[in-house]
Amino acid sequence: MDVALSKSRTPQLLACVLAGIGLALLGGCGKAPEPPMPKVLPQVILIEADLPPRPMKPDLPPLFDDIERRTFQFFWDTTNEQNGLTPDRYPSRPFASIASVGFALTSYPIGIENGWVSRNQAVERTLLTLRFFRDLPSGPQRTGKAGYKGFYYHFLDMQQGRRYDSWVELSSVDTALLLMGVLFAQSYYDQDDPREKEIRQIADTLYKRVDWQWLQRNKPLVSMGWFPESGFIQHDWMGYNEAMMLYVLALGSPTHPVEPDTWTVWSRTYDNDWGVYQGQEYLSFGPLFGHQYSHVWIDFRDIQDAYMRERGIDYFLNSRRATLAQREYAIENPMQWKDYSANVWGLTAGDGPQNTTQEYKGEQRQFRHYSARGAGLRENFDDGTIVPSAAISSLPYAPEVVIPATVEMHKRYGDYLYSSYGFLDSFNPSFSYDIPLKTGRLIPERGWVASDYIAIDQGPILAGIANYRDEFVWEVMKKNPYIRKGLERAGFTGGWLAPEDSFQPLQKDEQAASARASGIAESRAAAAAEQKAASQQPAPPAAKKQ
Repeated sequence: MDVALSKSRTPQLLACVLAGIGLALLGGCGKAPEPPMPKVLPQVILIEADLPPRPMKPDLPPLFDDIERRTFQFFWDTTNEQNGLTPDRYPSRPFASIASVGFALTSYPIGIENGWVSRNQAVERTLLTLRFFRDLPSGPQRTGKAGYKGFYYHFLDMQQGRRYDSWVELSSVDTALLLMGVLFAQSYYDQDDPREKEIRQIADTLYKRVDWQWLQRNKPLVSMGWFPESGFIQHDWMGYNEAMMLYVLALGSPTHPVEPDTWTVWSRTYDNDWGVYQGQEYLSFGPLFGHQYSHVWIDFRDIQDAYMRERGIDYFLNSRRATLAQREYAIENPMQWKDYSANVWGLTAGDGPQNTTQEYKGEQRQFRHYSARGAGLRENFDDGTIVPSAAISSLPYAPEVVIPATVEMHKRYGDYLYSSYGFLDSFNPSFSYDIPLKTGRLIPERGWVASDYIAIDQGPILAGIANYRDEFVWEVMKKNPYIRKGLERAGFTGGWLAPEDSFQPLQKDEQAASARASGIAESRAAAAAEQKAASQQPAPPAAKKQ
């Protein structure tokens, strides 16, 4: 499944690079140069494409007002009014998800700002939620507990808030999603009202008691989680994916912080995921949620860690490139799925029809139910299932392609895909097989459509629209000292992290970039040569007429 740029080395290709020939001409160097290649390689400067301009900010059509309101109502209506627990999905509502609660806590201030709920209502709901989590039982026992060492189980019983079942893990990244909502509430509710003061105090308690060091099975990295039955999950969070926020939280902790070099180690594998895909050069992660979740709360515009300084961009522009690349993938549509186009696209984690293999266009294709789907250099899987959240949640990065895609999907599929709480989770026009389904239903002549809304897909839609309109979630979160400290300990500088009177634009660390340049240039040269060679191969005579 890895699609990496070729790293083959040939004297001819190296000679092209060392001769300083432009990348556009690399593919045309076919003979070994004279004199022979020198033994000591001179410095090679990475040739970067010009940075794209900041995306324009077109006006949102009225549809987005409706999506925003309906998506907010999902969180307000489905959350348990007795304890603040938000279901993982609705209407099936099997259990609560702690990540869903993090998005719900973020949604309530959006409701206040839009006049959909009063501040008093949101304060009461938020305080109820935080008190409930503060008082839930904790311990290493297999049953009857909600969490341990400050972390919480991924899924909780909707009524009692205890671990839902033995297959549910104590989850580090889902605890991080919960905490982002908790700290957002801490920064938003800033009035002298005793209840708002209590919100801030409980938020502090919940954050400070997370023992990040306990989950460091392989320091300085953090494990994905823990089971009371079997211990630590053997996999650690290693870049690049949605766990950026986890390490920002862990680095910013005033009680149990991880080591200063954690971010360096986390990003050590970034080079494996940097490359060119669908005409975009970026740090790749196939499903779009990896480019969205941390961005819900953190404004990555113009702030850079060491790696992004080498590349001369930031994580915001990186997510823009990932979004544009996925759209180009849908336009190319290499698997020939039905309806994929410039305005029908979006691969991320979401519901699907069933785990099954069926014949499609003369070949066997694998389909899945709930799964991560994506297109990029790695983590690729595509079974024709489109998740509207994948596109809509990228609104802040690429509005010029997200807005028409949202309007088109609503126009073409809205009669069965758009309902009480906005877009249902997903749909698959290519799936029309008469077999038992895991979830959802078949629509005659239209394919499969999900029957649930999923909270972790709803949350980025709501926050993405709010951040696009007026940067609301980002601006509130910038006030949180723990987030700022975590970013600074990770090595982020510039932008809004710099003093107000010394704003720093994006930087490019030429020395660090050139240290990587030789291998990257060789890879591009090899790819160009291979492409040229392939284009010069004559097609089989019989194939031309068929």
